[in-house]
Amino acid sequence: MTTNKQDVALIGAGAAACAVCCAGPILGFLAAIGLGTAAGVAVFGAAGLAVGAVGLVVVVLRRRRRSIPCSPTVDQPVDLVRRR
Repeated sequence: MTTNKQDVALIGAGAAACAVCCAGPILGFLAAIGLGTAAGVAVFGAAGLAVGAVGLVVVVLRRRRRSIPCSPTVDQPVDLVRRR
């Protein structure tokens, strides 16, 4: 197989032309993937944050209802007597 410098230069120029021609669509595709990922993280992150906030409100309200002490409506004396 014989090669001369002109053939090698032609192959190099072809590779460079291919890299220049295909770089734009490849970078555009990678950018679209990156933007889609960022949008997905933002949407699902916001949805998860909203669900978590609603859950937190429910838990806090339930605990507050349980922690309210019961107060008697009528004052009644209580005798403390030990029984055996």
